[in-house]
Amino acid sequence: MRTVSEVNTLIDCGLGKIPCDFVLRKVKLVNVCSKEIYDTDIYIKGKRIVSIEPDAKLTAKKEIDCGGLYAVPGFIDGHMHFSSSMINPEAMAQSVVPKGTTTLCVDFMEISNVTGGKVIDVMLENAEKLPYRIAVEVPTRVPTAPGLETTGEIIGVEETKKLLGREATIALGEVAPAKILFRTDDNIQKICDAVNMGKVVNGHAVGCNFQELSVYASAGVTDDHEPVEWEEFLNRLRLGMHVMVREGSGARNLKTFVENALKLGYGFENAFFCSDDKHVTDIDEEGHINHNVNLSIKLGVKPITAISMATIHAAKHFRVEQDYGSITPGRFADIILCESIENVQPRQVYFEGRKVFEKDVMPVAKIERVYPEWIKDTVHFKRPITPEVFQVKAPGKDSVTVNIAELIDDQIINKAKTAVLSVKDGLIMRDPKNDIMKFACCERYGKNGNVNVAFVKNFTLKKGAVAYSMSHNHQNVVVIGANDEDMAVAVNEVARIKGGLVTVIDGKVIASMSLKIGGLISEELEANTIANQLTEMNKSAAQTGCKLPAPFMTLSFIAHPAIPDLAPTDMGLIDVSKQKFIPMIVE
Repeated sequence: MRTVSEVNTLIDCGLGKIPCDFVLRKVKLVNVCSKEIYDTDIYIKGKRIVSIEPDAKLTAKKEIDCGGLYAVPGFIDGHMHFSSSMINPEAMAQSVVPKGTTTLCVDFMEISNVTGGKVIDVMLENAEKLPYRIAVEVPTRVPTAPGLETTGEIIGVEETKKLLGREATIALGEVAPAKILFRTDDNIQKICDAVNMGKVVNGHAVGCNFQELSVYASAGVTDDHEPVEWEEFLNRLRLGMHVMVREGSGARNLKTFVENALKLGYGFENAFFCSDDKHVTDIDEEGHINHNVNLSIKLGVKPITAISMATIHAAKHFRVEQDYGSITPGRFADIILCESIENVQPRQVYFEGRKVFEKDVMPVAKIERVYPEWIKDTVHFKRPITPEVFQVKAPGKDSVTVNIAELIDDQIINKAKTAVLSVKDGLIMRDPKNDIMKFACCERYGKNGNVNVAFVKNFTLKKGAVAYSMSHNHQNVVVIGANDEDMAVAVNEVARIKGGLVTVIDGKVIASMSLKIGGLISEELEANTIANQLTEMNKSAAQTGCKLPAPFMTLSFIAHPAIPDLAPTDMGLIDVSKQKFIPMIVE
């Protein structure tokens, strides 16, 4: 929020009446507004930019010779979740800021499903101290699928409206198609409140055909990060929606979009970038939003276009371009200095006028934080988890036909298939030869003790079990395994460590990673520590024979009731498109 005093100070600086705080001299300015690159100086006062005039006759208390480095606006991640990265806001700074990201647009729906909307205040407690900006997308999916899943808490209409009214809020978080196609007045009211308050409405239109998408857009949804195939991207553009081009750990959609847009001559004006769900290890190895920029350029997009997608396109969509998204007067001084704009690797990063990164060093001190105890004790089973709870009975049968979820490489969606499985002693068996394993979703709020078992293909696990206390978006404990005994050990260990990741082989826990904050996020304040722990967990999963690049990320999406085709939640097997239960055994 601007003040009269701040504006008057900027005016006085621009008129040369008082000195600016500092000037970045000899930069090549990447102007995403005029789509030019030119030599100039950047004058800064407080948090904001005063002038980008090449021949400005202004004074500054400090001059910084940038030696011809490019000056690029700080990058914007249009949609992400801290829970998916397993990293808290304080530690996240160490991962994304060195990559040039200065704004995260955050949907807190995962952890809100555990603890309710009050958790947003907890997560934002240090917001003013962070070397990046958190822009809030108010969760709509708490729960995602009422009556089809068990969650910890609910966020209703009135609480949503209060959250929308906050200064930090930029959008109503991703709205699942069922919230509109199988609407209730409460869900529509949330959308109306957002639109009437001048906020955009995020989409999550996975699985919608064109007419369903038309209905979806007509309700007020203005963007979507879920298209996978080119036709899905194109349909959204045709309907006036903005496309968030996603590169996460479990879903990588950028190459499909960029290659087809270039090949067929479509523009990028209504496209911007997001990570959605990206592990800290992948951020460290390949980059964050700068990875989206660099990959787009490598595929043939002009550098200034790719940079615009990472900056001004997102800012305009969220109606915040008056504050950030470009290096222009009056905007926050969010600036990346780099040697190349064809492969953006920041040398320095400024956030709101202060240097927050330089040559592998973050001058901002580590932000200490102790999270409240109530948020760190959220995994409780109503009934004992024993191997017997994972048995699936089919008495009097030699074999049965079952509905299974077949995973798809590099995507979070699955395909509904059927398979014939053998029955032994009245119990349905796995089919290791065809990579069909048992999957279970275990209710973890102590409400009903549900344990629902299904069968999943293509997880590539050969022995043991892996478990995780994150399952979008209900966050019940999920486990997949080659035998019931290891599954039980894994689930119980998740509870013992109060949430996290576990790998078990031959009845022994070979690796675990504690995520005590809501059972989703690490308490560790060092990003490298979290990254190293996750690397070890991925290695442990590989010992089960699993070949997936992000096994725990994949595991977390299998029971998602808004991701087609099938979702085995704690309450049963769901046909996502119809939002109805279907039997596991096909009669």
